[in-house]
Amino acid sequence: MKMRSLLFVPADNEKKLDKARGSKADALILDLEDSVAATRKSVAREMTLRYLHETRAARTWQAFVRINPLSTPGALFDLAAVVADGLDGIVLPKADGIEDVVRLGYCLDVLEAHSGIPVGRTRIVVVATETATAMLGMSGYAQSHPRLAGITWGAEDLSAALGASSNREADGTLSHAYVLARSICLIASAAAGAAPIDTLHADFRDAAGLEAACAESRRRGFTGRIAIHPDQVDIINRCYSPSAEDLALARAVIAAFAAQPDAGTVGIDGRMYDRPHLVQAQRTLAGTDAGAPPGNTAQ
Repeated sequence: MKMRSLLFVPADNEKKLDKARGSKADALILDLEDSVAATRKSVAREMTLRYLHETRAARTWQAFVRINPLSTPGALFDLAAVVADGLDGIVLPKADGIEDVVRLGYCLDVLEAHSGIPVGRTRIVVVATETATAMLGMSGYAQSHPRLAGITWGAEDLSAALGASSNREADGTLSHAYVLARSICLIASAAAGAAPIDTLHADFRDAAGLEAACAESRRRGFTGRIAIHPDQVDIINRCYSPSAEDLALARAVIAAFAAQPDAGTVGIDGRMYDRPHLVQAQRTLAGTDAGAPPGNTAQ
């Protein structure tokens, strides 16, 4: 399924949860971590489970829950409360590497079996760059995992882990460590066969800035983005969807190679296209009615 836009919603905020029911986001992330105070965790778990049940029949979006880090006792309480019919996936924050994805996978195996859910159904999106240890172990995602659907990154927790006063330079651009985090996230996603999901655009009132950031992100290879406000969803969905021109070119490239199956390159309107262009064309059509995905297990 598509994961262009993943909208965060605090799991203990009744007003925001109610507004999100009609969201056009591809996924809602019901947050049990940073947006919920410690004194509200139990209430948030109960509200999350109820929301999953109430919305299951009519919703058009996938339901993910961001749990607390596996290094905290709260993670197991979160999982025990929300792994039930109606849950599509877990967002794992502050992971130290693929080993944490494997650990979470084992927990989900047990909880799915206990709940009567087909084992393996609950997918995982991992926030992969929030600790210093994670940054040193990103190559581990090449092992992948059957549940791993997406990899995203974050700069805020990483800057705290590094002791930085800011993750940006004086001119407002990301500092080198966070450019590295973003780049490694993209590379690790490709190695794992998982969807590369870009991080949030913090100023939710800056529509023009969000659109520019999404356009740059998509050019680099990201296929979706985190949203922190409902107003960001339409822009994100549009920017990470292929345009009519993109689709027309992709169809033309695929048709040209189909007509010349032994060719290494083909010519279209005076330009040459080779086999990597064919792979990109297949990816462009993945998830649309025009063609099937090129074998990416995350789709």
